[in-house]
Parts: sequence; C-alpha cells; structure tokens
Amino acid sequence: MDKNINIKVKIWRQRGPKEKGFFETYSLENISQGSSFLEMLDILNEKLINEGKEPVVFDHDCREGICGMCSLYINGHPHGPDEDVTTCQLHMRKFHDGETITVEPWRSAGFPVIRDLMVNRSAFDEIMQAGGYVSVNTGGVPDANSTPIPKNKAEMAMDAAACIGCGACVATCKNGSAMLFVSAKVSQLALLPQGRIEAARRAKAMVAKMDELGFGNCTNTGACEVECPKNISITNIARLNREFLSAKLKD
Repeated sequence: MDKNINIKVKIWRQRGPKEKGFFETYSLENISQGSSFLEMLDILNEKLINEGKEPVVFDHDCREGICGMCSLYINGHPHGPDEDVTTCQLHMRKFHDGETITVEPWRSAGFPVIRDLMVNRSAFDEIMQAGGYVSVNTGGVPDANSTPIPKNKAEMAMDAAACIGCGACVATCKNGSAMLFVSAKVSQLALLPQGRIEAARRAKAMVAKMDELGFGNCTNTGACEVECPKNISITNIARLNREFLSAKLKD
C-alpha cells in the first residue's frame, strides 16, 4: 500500500543558457508514493508560486511515455532509478521517506540549457532533417503487401523505430554521444526496402550532422543501451557503422 513520505528535492536552477546555474534544495511533506515524479514537481511548483517564488521550469507533454519530453537526470540516472520508463512513468514509490532527490537537466554540448531543467533538443530534429526520411515519387500509392519484407527485418525495423528521441543515451554517455539515437533512426529505414535507395547518402549525412552539432564519439561502453527507456539495442550502432563504411567505400 502506498504511503505519504517527506522528501527533499535538490534541483538545478539556471535562468538561461549563458547564466551560471546552481542547486537549490526544497522540502516537501506528505507526498503520496502513488503519485508520479512529474506530479511531485507540479506540487513543488504550486508551493513555490504560493510563496511568491519562481516555479521550476521542466519539459513535459504526453505524460504517457510516448513523446520523450520529460527528460530529467534523477539521482545519477536519465529518467530516474526505475528501468524501462520515462520520467513521467516514474513513481514516488521508488523513493524513501527522508530521501534527498537530486534533479538535473541533460548535460551535453548538443543540448544547451534553456532554463532550469529544460534543454534545447532541436539538435535531434536537425539530424533527422539531414537524412531521416524516405523520398518517394508522387502518384498512386502501392499496395502495402506489394513489397515482401522478411519478418525478422520488419521486427528489427520496428524495434529501432521505438526510439522516442528523448536523449537519455546522450545524457548517460561519458562522451555525450548520440550514436544510439542516430543508429536507431538509420536502422529503422535501412532495414526496409523503401529505405535502401538513399541508404548511403542518409548514413553519411546524419553522421556528419551529428558531428557538426557537437555530440561526442561512441566508445562502446554500453551505458546508452542500459539507460534507454525503450530498450534500443547497441546492435543498431554496429549497423550504422557498416552503413557508413559501406557508403565511404563506394565514394
């Protein structure tokens, strides 16, 4: 049975990208362990507003583990100590009475802080714009079953497409690498016949854009796979490397 707990929340406060940030600690009482982590932050913000103080800025949207916006670094883990969930799916039952919870934004050169816990993740959009699409000729729509796709390829493509682009892989990587994200987006297309036409150009363009935006190199520590809320496999990174090297050899 869920109970109420008293906690302290140590939160990163930063007024803007060029401002110096700092930690500030707040005390909260009678927080239900059945509430979500974001609901706890809502309670904190209501308390701060009632006290005439600035509320904590954090990102969220669907609160259903779909959009990836609720990207917070909690007690040293992207999305918190629970496994296979986003921050909005994290519940306060994972924390204990009297505990101090440390909450930070994503730490990466590619994700500059906008304010407090909110970061600018438009770098992922730029990577997708560089090559994360399939060009098709206009005209009649082909029948869905007209291009046979092996079941194992279809399943691997769907697994890769499960990536929600939250950035947890970047946040947990000691190098700030975006390779797991990029490899998932390359794989979901490269595994399907519709995506093979532009495969070489896609791999080169997305990797080049990733490097341009300041993300680090992958050194295969596997931390990204461990912390990914959607269980994206690092086998996708191996596939991206093959796609990229194959494209360079063709050049």
